[in-house]
Amino acid sequence: MAEEKTKAAAKKAVATKAAVKPKAEKAAAPAKKTVAKKVEAPAKKAPAAKPAAKPVAEKKAPAKKAAAPKKSKKMEYSPEDRYRMVQTAAYFIAERNGFQGCSAEHWSAAEIEISRMLGK
Repeated sequence: MAEEKTKAAAKKAVATKAAVKPKAEKAAAPAKKTVAKKVEAPAKKAPAAKPAAKPVAEKKAPAKKAAAPKKSKKMEYSPEDRYRMVQTAAYFIAERNGFQGCSAEHWSAAEIEISRMLGK
């Protein structure tokens, strides 16, 4: 039993010495770790051999993805915008006819033309 007490006391003493180091030893520790790196001359590389060309027949085209349906970009026009378009078109139709004829006919022709253009 006396041996066990002395072993336990010895272990305690070692543990406390390891845990408490003087400041001088701590500061000196990093200085010891610096090691000079060896500088080696770069090795001469042999010229790389060119890879053999692959036959054209072996190339495969990448798999085509299914085309997603394109969303039509129909612009929504306000009634005022549509009215101005019809008005302008009616003027140019009347100008083509030499401003002869009925303005209602020019207007209806312009409405048809704008409806076709807008897809309605």
